[in-house]
Amino acid sequence: MSDFPITIFHNPQCGTSRNTLALLRERGFEPKVVEYVKEGWAKEQLKDLFAKMGVRPRQMMRTKGALAEELGLLDEDVGDEAILDAMVANPILVERPVVVTPKGVTLARPVEKVLALL
Repeated sequence: MSDFPITIFHNPQCGTSRNTLALLRERGFEPKVVEYVKEGWAKEQLKDLFAKMGVRPRQMMRTKGALAEELGLLDEDVGDEAILDAMVANPILVERPVVVTPKGVTLARPVEKVLALL
């Protein structure tokens, strides 16, 4: 359905991301797939997505795995700009999948959250 554009910021290594992409396709949509780990993020892009979601960078930081801890990002004193810089340098730090439709932006965790944007 090209009249209803959808973008999924996708990591094919992530089961939730794969399941979200499958759900979108099952519903008849062919989203634009952005493999953000390969393509990376721009700082302004992240700021825009997070603002549309109504979240702060810390809320979208992937803490599973050791990278956030290794980079010292789990300390509550670390500010938004430092977290955004780390996300740009290490795209895997952003929780996934993020889905964008004309109805809004969401982190599709659980997968069913994407249904509200269709």
